[in-house]
Amino acid sequence: MGKLLRSYFFWTYERGSIHFDIMVTLILLFLFVSPHFINFKDRPVETVALQGSEVLVKEAGHRGSSSVFIYQIRSDQAGGPTSSQSEDERDEAILRVVEPISGEVTLDHAEPVLDAHGKVVAYNAWVVR
Repeated sequence: MGKLLRSYFFWTYERGSIHFDIMVTLILLFLFVSPHFINFKDRPVETVALQGSEVLVKEAGHRGSSSVFIYQIRSDQAGGPTSSQSEDERDEAILRVVEPISGEVTLDHAEPVLDAHGKVVAYNAWVVR
């Protein structure tokens, strides 16, 4: 039994043999099955547009026959929303940025995106199209 385990550990079997096929099958099973049982704690990182002129668009589902999108607009974008504006002015600024991209839309709501220091760096705008 020790010799068999040593041979598996050092991968000494020839290609095409039954033992080689068993090792490959075990490796593939680990690769494809383990993520369902082991929490590797890998989650996507929240992204913010790198440049002030960029707008990130993510699909957020459907509402009836309309599609809902999330537009992320940086607060330093020219003509875009800023934290010093009132809520109505901010909504108008968001629509000024979004409508040239997607046409006529309805703004559902907007939320600020904060950095690690609590400063507003962008706004997420839920838009119904």
